[in-house]
Amino acid sequence: MRHFVSAACGLWLAAVAPAQAEPVVVVELYTSQGCSSCPPADEFVAMLASDPRILPLALHVDYWDYIGWADKFANPKFTDRQRAYAKAVGSRTIYTPQLIIGGQDRIEGFAPDETAARLRDHMAKGSHVRLTVTREGDRLVIRAEADPPLTEPVRVQLVRYKPAETVTIERGENAGKTVTYTNIVTSWEGLGDWAGQEPLELTAPFPGAEPGAVIVQTSGPAAILAAARVK
Repeated sequence: MRHFVSAACGLWLAAVAPAQAEPVVVVELYTSQGCSSCPPADEFVAMLASDPRILPLALHVDYWDYIGWADKFANPKFTDRQRAYAKAVGSRTIYTPQLIIGGQDRIEGFAPDETAARLRDHMAKGSHVRLTVTREGDRLVIRAEADPPLTEPVRVQLVRYKPAETVTIERGENAGKTVTYTNIVTSWEGLGDWAGQEPLELTAPFPGAEPGAVIVQTSGPAAILAAARVK
């Protein structure tokens, strides 16, 4: 599987010329250590993380824990977030693995070619929201400006994540497998709403060494208008 994914990744990376002015595209992976279909998607996300234009975030859900292996990274809040995405488009079904790109495109299962196509689309769009985040010790200073101004409020969110951790799974569908997970989300919190008419400036606590990201997203949840990494 690794050779296939590497080839597919190389093809679409070659098709997208680097452009430093492009915004970061957020890719949410809904995954579980208890899901036998997830390891290829987990590996693919690790490859996406090598591209500075892409911010993949692994959100581990808890609805596979009943099979016999409790995912140590699972959080019911992440299950709720995935359900909110489904509700926003009138669906009652959620899947693992599932990728949500830029808060809009939903991809069920492991589909590297489709993922590449959607990423190219998002990279080509650009954004009319300029977001800058500065770390000052144990706090962040977040600034944003929309040109043209927004027509509806958006949510400013703070994500923290572990860069990587390897887990040996002892029970469940993946019993006996050792999997390395990348950009494992540990928290996803709202910092407040921004009307998008006037420039935004706010501060937020940011203790510890764990990296993170600030994400500006329309309600639904729906389109992610801007995102910035924080180290």
